[in-house]
Amino acid sequence: MMKYFQRLGSSLMLPVAVLPAAAILMGIGYWIDSDGWGAGNAAAAFFIKAGGSIIDNMSILFAVGVALGMSKDKDGSAALSGLVGFLVVTTLLSTGTVSMLLGIDPGEVNAAFGKIANQFIGIISGLIAAAMYNRFSQVQLPTALAFFSGKRLVPIMTAASMVVASAALFFIWPVVYTGLVSFGEAISGLGAVGAGLYGFFNRLLIPTGLHHALNSVFWFDVAGINDIPNFLAGTGTKGVTGMYQAGFFPIMMFGLPAAALAMYHTAKTKRKKQTASLMIAAGFAAFFTGVTEPIEFAFMFLAPALYIVHAALTGLSLFIAASFHWTSGFGFSAGFVDMFLSSRNPLANQPYMLIVQGLVFAVIYYVIFRFLIVKFNLKTPGREDDEDIQEDGPVASAGGNKYSGMAATIYDGLGGDANVTSVDNCITRLRIEVKDMDKVDQKKIKSTGVPGINIVGSHSIQVIIGTSVQFVADEIKKIRK
Repeated sequence: MMKYFQRLGSSLMLPVAVLPAAAILMGIGYWIDSDGWGAGNAAAAFFIKAGGSIIDNMSILFAVGVALGMSKDKDGSAALSGLVGFLVVTTLLSTGTVSMLLGIDPGEVNAAFGKIANQFIGIISGLIAAAMYNRFSQVQLPTALAFFSGKRLVPIMTAASMVVASAALFFIWPVVYTGLVSFGEAISGLGAVGAGLYGFFNRLLIPTGLHHALNSVFWFDVAGINDIPNFLAGTGTKGVTGMYQAGFFPIMMFGLPAAALAMYHTAKTKRKKQTASLMIAAGFAAFFTGVTEPIEFAFMFLAPALYIVHAALTGLSLFIAASFHWTSGFGFSAGFVDMFLSSRNPLANQPYMLIVQGLVFAVIYYVIFRFLIVKFNLKTPGREDDEDIQEDGPVASAGGNKYSGMAATIYDGLGGDANVTSVDNCITRLRIEVKDMDKVDQKKIKSTGVPGINIVGSHSIQVIIGTSVQFVADEIKKIRK
């Protein structure tokens, strides 16, 4: 089950990765016309509406992305089937259709059906479409129906399945919707404390990849909070909308880079150079783009106590930002790029104070991390025991591709063709399935300089690469051919 949810989390990264485009477009529009939100400037309106075209259709992107990511060979017909499934369920359970089915006035229809076209339904549509693809994409029909065999059968079976699913959701969705709204209201009703609790659990779920499920409740229109789209669209309450995003900026732009500095300063002398190369790259990625996994996975499993501290400080940061109503937002993650683009958003409220808060948190992170690492001799990068380190680095490839040598070493460390059964990747990690975990040589894999390794099951292992993971994954797939 855990493996299934991790695959789902990876699949969700495809549609989520589209958000930077929306953030850039809308950020430019708000920068041009920060007061009129496009009403007084045609160029601003052009950019804002262009970005809105992505934000307003995130549910469809979720359906397509999940269907593609969860299908066994990521075929385009699975993505098309995800779209078909979404269109079927959102049409059958729309307010107008339900009113006709029940013979009542549209105004009397349960409010849940007015929110049927959301990311939650998009995910369900994608999952069903992927299941239909995995089951029917190789089915051969009798000669008379041969045209509809194989992949052409998948959208048909998806449509039929979604009719059945719609019948079930007719009764289930109002209950689920009410529960989600109640959950969201319970947390949002706690105000700044709720934001802090969300930030804490958001970080705790990072190792499993299940933080995406928690994020969808607060960031998108699953429970009516819809923090990211509302902020980007400029629709909400200034000082409130963005409260589930703002507190991440001090952590990702300042706190974690300071933690990286502390880990560098506490590394053993003979390993400082190697640690510096890792921490500089990871720290820059966190500050500039908000991608923090290279840093987090560098100490998450080596020093779990530090990670608990990190989660608590993240919760504290969201609590403080929400308490003072300092708000800013992001389309991708809480890095410099998103802070710069969102600073002119009409709902941004004293975003410069998040920088001040970040500088304070940088000091806090550095002091706490350095103290705990030294006090308890935590084995953060550069402080591992000598027998845990393999000095040999990856062999450079003859072709000159810097990723091919790294990929070859990692693949060999995984056990090669004899042991590896599947290779996939998300935004920063390789996700590999192996036959025998005992045949995995972690020292050889770590010799490539990767930030970390995460064993998530008896046959599942993740290798943390960073934002260049796609290129490493592509090279490994070439080796496997």
